[in-house]
Amino acid sequence: MGVKAHKKNTPKRVDIGIITVSTTRTRAEDKSGQWISKRAAKEGHRVVFHKVIPDTSAVILDTIRSVIEELGPQIILMTGGTGISSQDVTIETVRPLFEKELTGFGALFAQLSFEEIDSAAILSRATAGVVQKSIVFCMPGSLKACKLACKALIFPEIGHLVKHVMHG
Repeated sequence: MGVKAHKKNTPKRVDIGIITVSTTRTRAEDKSGQWISKRAAKEGHRVVFHKVIPDTSAVILDTIRSVIEELGPQIILMTGGTGISSQDVTIETVRPLFEKELTGFGALFAQLSFEEIDSAAILSRATAGVVQKSIVFCMPGSLKACKLACKALIFPEIGHLVKHVMHG
């Protein structure tokens, strides 16, 4: 079966949660989260949650768990906290929750980033995985990085990914 045939019966509209991890930004200053929200709506999806939370493991865990339990989004898009400073704890907090990790996402994001920002792409630790039937993407917090990940990788495959998690 070809890719087009395989993608034919995928959901056209999915529920998305957006979590911005930042100790400095407010929701009004959350350019990345706002852009993701607008893009999701433009693509025909429904944003069921959008919040800015501090870069602390306990808050990140509580937020992911409560969003999944209460709202059940098929996709959670997280921005921020993916760098290498001691304050960046998103990856260390989220990765242990993964039942399945989408290792291709981080690799492809690094490749695309390298084409745009050269060797600075080595600082990115973007990752994705499945947590209780929700697919969680962890992206850098910069607007440029979010646009790259969403336009090139996430939104083109969103229905396809959800189909596999729902029926797999």
